[in-house]
Amino acid sequence: MSALHDLSVAALAGRLKAREVSAVEVAQHFLARGGAHAGLGAFLATDPEVTLAQARAADARIAAGEAAPLLGVPVAHKDIFVTRDFPTTAGSKMLEGYRSPFDATVVRKLAEAGMVTLGKLNCDEFAMGSSNENSAYGPVKNPWDTSRIPGGSSGGSAVAVAARLAPAATGTDTGGSIRQPASFCGITGIKPTYGRASRYGMIAYASSLDQAGPMARSAEDCALLLSALCGPDPDRDSTSLDVPSEDFTRALGGSLEGLRIGVPKEFFGEGLADDVRAAIEAALQQYEKLGARRVEVSLPRTELSIPVYYIIAPAEASSNLSRFDGVKFGHRAKQYTDLLDMYRKTRAEGFGEEVKQRIMVGTYVLSHGYYDAYYLQAQKVRRMIADDFRRAFTECDVIAGPAAPTVAWKLGEHGNDPLADYLADIFTLPASLAGLPGMCLPCGFGAGGMPVGLQLIGNWFQEGRLLNAAHAFQQATDFHLQQPEGVQ
Repeated sequence: MSALHDLSVAALAGRLKAREVSAVEVAQHFLARGGAHAGLGAFLATDPEVTLAQARAADARIAAGEAAPLLGVPVAHKDIFVTRDFPTTAGSKMLEGYRSPFDATVVRKLAEAGMVTLGKLNCDEFAMGSSNENSAYGPVKNPWDTSRIPGGSSGGSAVAVAARLAPAATGTDTGGSIRQPASFCGITGIKPTYGRASRYGMIAYASSLDQAGPMARSAEDCALLLSALCGPDPDRDSTSLDVPSEDFTRALGGSLEGLRIGVPKEFFGEGLADDVRAAIEAALQQYEKLGARRVEVSLPRTELSIPVYYIIAPAEASSNLSRFDGVKFGHRAKQYTDLLDMYRKTRAEGFGEEVKQRIMVGTYVLSHGYYDAYYLQAQKVRRMIADDFRRAFTECDVIAGPAAPTVAWKLGEHGNDPLADYLADIFTLPASLAGLPGMCLPCGFGAGGMPVGLQLIGNWFQEGRLLNAAHAFQQATDFHLQQPEGVQ
């Protein structure tokens, strides 16, 4: 019989429902496993008492005959979601030791579904980064090769799932922060349509882009979690859409016969590494064997997504992070002469270099004389990028391509060159700017035996179609079942 950490969310849920194992036993197993692999840096906070109390409550619900699909299954949350029972830092010294008086809606919904929280996961500070090297609490290490980055900003989430420290995790995706680490760590993750999942209690980076989503080993597991965490939240999140939650597992198992897979020529240019190109091409051929049809499409403004994103996101960050001023909560400088001096010293001490850099860029592009030249222009191009997708979806049903141009790079390899990290986001940014659902699934291995991820992008509200396409691929391949040797 498989070890508990080798079971998928769906398989674990089945064993819990059949009472072959208790939620307490499962929780204890994963807590021990997380402790044994603490060197990966995935977890920032755990509390066994809280976790086991939740597990006992789940066992009581199972004993009472409740049949919720996720009841008793462990989950870990990216430390960007506020939680009552665990500290929330957003990977920053600014929030060191902060305890929220409430749970984020995503956390609450999964708890109501019966999931058991294992703890909080490391991430780039305030979700700003592509490598998880920007965390104030140290980098997360890729379990496939601990000398490499796991991707960001949801690096702790990706590593927790890849290393079998948790069967599932929550992540957030502003410009690719679910899809890119999923690619680098060989797992599956999905960012739903913007507004599908509530942002209440998600510490804001860029409010018009941030979106929550699940990370797990398979499309089936992601479908189970997405069904639980989506849904309207009108009283708490004004950007939440009035679209009822769906049972996304119902979309699984459908035929791919005749499915039109759009392949943007702009995703296969000079910057794409040969090993990644080969893995993506093999995945597309597999889809053709499953009955799908390849269609060439064009997303002509792909390259513009980088400057557009790195104008809009920092602009929103400069506004959102102004609340961290040392007055109400979080870090406060110990020595200062007056209120203004306290603001300056608090923010200088509390924020890391990448966050300060983005705040300054954002403040600059919003300033008098530059707003029209930069921010307004970027918003116009953002609309044009969305229009490119609209045209593409008249010719295809799903868009496919790489999630990142290379496999995971070495820790410290990009040094003090933020542009190198920014360029790695080129394939994930367009869907984020358009508010489209996107997902990543493992499709092969590249240089150094590192995972390669296939990105699938769907039309608005077409998460079910994406999940079915990913599930069909995973039924025909075993890339999602592979695991790093060092954490067996």
